Amino acid sequence: AVEDVTVEFWDNNQAVNLRPHFFSAQAVAPGMKRAGGGSIINFTSTSFLINHPDMPAYTAAKAGIVGLTKGLAGKLGADGIRVNAIAPGWVITERQKELWVTEQALAAHVAMQCIKQVMQPEDIVGTVLFLASDASRMLTAQMLIVDGGFL
Repeated sequence: AVEDVTVEFWDNNQAVNLRPHFFSAQAVAPGMKRAGGGSIINFTSTSFLINHPDMPAYTAAKAGIVGLTKGLAGKLGADGIRVNAIAPGWVITERQKELWVTEQALAAHVAMQCIKQVMQPEDIVGTVLFLASDASRMLTAQMLIVDGGFL
């Protein structure tokens, strides 16, 4: 809850969820420039788009990734480097199943999707391959939502 967030919690959350995107891009950009271009694919989340009440630090970081994506695209585009973000919906992993997913919550979520199937990590692969390929050569500064039609 908002009242429970400390400065340390906030800073740690940003360090885990936002900072790596910038420094990863910073690390690969010189090589991509030398190669004549490339594709940077950031991962955000749909959570910041649904007014989630209980994760302010996380949702702020995920929204920040979209701003970072757009800023990097503007800076790196002249060098032929595309920068986009993928915003997955609720992708169910083994870790999530072990730690916090309940059958009731999952069923309620899937019921709100247009495609009534549980999203798996494999459901993101096609979007990643598209963004990494020349098929998306004129696509940059964008966020692609992959959520089974939840939003």
